[in-house]
Amino acid sequence: MKKMFMLVPALLFAVTAVSQNTFKAVIKDAKTNLPLIGATATLLNSTKAAAADTAGLIILTNIPNGKQVLQYRYVGYKTRTDTLVFPVQQTQPILVLLETEDEGEELEEVRVSATRSSRTIANIPTRVEMIAGEEIDEKGNMKPGDIRMMLAESTGIQTQQTSVTTGNSSIRIQGLDGKYTQIIRDGFPLYSGFSGGLGLLQIAPLDLKQVEVIKGSSSTLYGGGAIAGLVNLVSKSPSDKRQLNFLLNGTSAGGLDVSSFYAEKFNKTGATVYAAYNHGSPYDPAGIDLTAIPKFDRFTLNPKLFLYLSHRTDLSIGVNSTIEKRIGGDLHFIRGDGDAQHTYFENNKTGRYSTQATLQHRLDNNSSIIVKNSLSYFDRTITLPDYRFAGKQISTYSEANYSYKGAKSEWISGLNYLTENFSETRSSDFPLRSYNYVTVGGFVQNTWDISRKVILETGLRADHHNRYGWFVLPRISALWNISDKLSTRLGGGLGYKAPTVFTEDAERIQFRNVLPVDVANTKAERSYGANYDINYRTGLFDNQVGLSINQLFFYTRIEQPILLTALSNGNLQYQQPPGDLNTKGIETNVKLSYKDFKLFIGYTYADVSQHTGNTISTYPLVSKHRLNNVLIYEIEDLLKIGLEAYYFSPQKLNNGTTGRAYWTTGLMAEKMWKRFSLFINFENLTDTRQTKFGSIYTGSITNPTFNDIYAPLDGFVVNGGIKIKL
Repeated sequence: MKKMFMLVPALLFAVTAVSQNTFKAVIKDAKTNLPLIGATATLLNSTKAAAADTAGLIILTNIPNGKQVLQYRYVGYKTRTDTLVFPVQQTQPILVLLETEDEGEELEEVRVSATRSSRTIANIPTRVEMIAGEEIDEKGNMKPGDIRMMLAESTGIQTQQTSVTTGNSSIRIQGLDGKYTQIIRDGFPLYSGFSGGLGLLQIAPLDLKQVEVIKGSSSTLYGGGAIAGLVNLVSKSPSDKRQLNFLLNGTSAGGLDVSSFYAEKFNKTGATVYAAYNHGSPYDPAGIDLTAIPKFDRFTLNPKLFLYLSHRTDLSIGVNSTIEKRIGGDLHFIRGDGDAQHTYFENNKTGRYSTQATLQHRLDNNSSIIVKNSLSYFDRTITLPDYRFAGKQISTYSEANYSYKGAKSEWISGLNYLTENFSETRSSDFPLRSYNYVTVGGFVQNTWDISRKVILETGLRADHHNRYGWFVLPRISALWNISDKLSTRLGGGLGYKAPTVFTEDAERIQFRNVLPVDVANTKAERSYGANYDINYRTGLFDNQVGLSINQLFFYTRIEQPILLTALSNGNLQYQQPPGDLNTKGIETNVKLSYKDFKLFIGYTYADVSQHTGNTISTYPLVSKHRLNNVLIYEIEDLLKIGLEAYYFSPQKLNNGTTGRAYWTTGLMAEKMWKRFSLFINFENLTDTRQTKFGSIYTGSITNPTFNDIYAPLDGFVVNGGIKIKL
């Protein structure tokens, strides 16, 4: 009998051992049949996962008997899912072939890096808007030299021109001043402080893979400055298939754009190189002797090297460099035939240089460590007939983070160190606006799959600023997938920004008579905000028509905002009177698709108010109502035609008056062949210009005082060119 009792546990153990299976597979590129080093295989509904070695081999052990679902992933390739019944009889590893993502294809499995998570856009509780490769390509046809149009034509985003004659602009998200929006590139804050000047004009779209926009406070994710939102510019990376693209564009206003992009991945290395030359001719469609488009010459070179040191370790090192000379003002002076009356000009010379390095080491299949660093140098000189403002900014950013991805929970934590040193070049006895900021911060974020339908994301950041002290910033977001067609998100958090002199108001007057920030008598601006959105997708008429609706409600409040205030002696000082700045409203996005047609309709309602003491006023330069309408007809890889119409409601101006409501329209067409395409774009077909509504300056042409710019100045412009893919 004792032997019988001992035999039963032994048999049970034997059965258990047999029920645990080992699975082997080799993951390769479907076209080249080359192994995909680092590709992952995951056993769904478990914590089991493995990464491919140098031969593409993956091994999963202890797989239970029965029906199991395996998912294979690799960056730049379509996700593949297979269902197998274990035990599987195999003497050799199973061959798994992954196909590359088709260029321009709209993919559900788009991964977002701005949230610091490795999840896809469909499974992130934080609301993220994506401008993907196809849309970037379309907007690049319209304005290849910069990203102003690409951002301005998104719902809830307004591009605010701050200089009449040179075209300098900033981004306003949900009506808030551009200083509250943080622009980063591949996670690096390269466009803050003085270096934000002319930033939108010096970033081209050709080497961008995607643009990620988070609206509302994002300071918990990336520190101070992201009160209104965050824009992450994601650069293209190399794949096994070589990319060699050229673009040549010319405009009826005398503009020229020549750019190229190369990317290729080899066995242990990879590289990308973006190079461009952009030229603008002085252009005055209104005939008022002032440039609506300045004269400029810009050279850009962005090389990046990728080293795949092992199947667990990757290193990337990149350099961004931009040199530009830009002059706007009196057309006669710029063309060389000025006289005593025609002497006004605004000259900008800039040099922008930065390095970025990222080292990623995968400890195992579920965890990794990333160390990154950037060094930025920005030099700008602004010269007017009787005034000069110049300075240099040196900034550094260092970060180390650890991430862990479990079956139902994902963690990321890290430390970062940021410095921002601005040194003004003395040209008079006016007080210098130099400053030196140092911020040390730590953050932790958790994303938790509470159930198959509910995902919760929480985060906490603690920053210490050398001049403004400690900031503790919590955030929370939740995603509820109510059904396959309906989902909703709710999120909110705190934010802060350390004040500097670099705001839209100061840029508009080239920092003339703007006193330095009085740190002893000011506090950092603090904010809190929340947003809630509902997303619905369905098919109509037997799924012949696709319908997608997203409805967003937002609110942000900034306590005691810094205001540029005129003093009795004519100088301007940043002061912090009691009060707050509020923005609240809605964004509605509707997408309809039928066969080769797509219709996008967007509406933004932004109610922005300034509370100062007992006074409540409307915040200037905000269109309370905006409409975005885009109709696209596309035969894939053959033809694309787009028609656009945008409406802006009247805006309150800083002088107390109200601007005019206006519409702008455009038409774009592109004919594609295998290796090249021809495109043409008719921008602002109705020739809408603010100069048609009234004068844009007061005083004389020799010494003009410019009004706020709320409508286009360049009017109707045609551009066209050729794109080559080798």
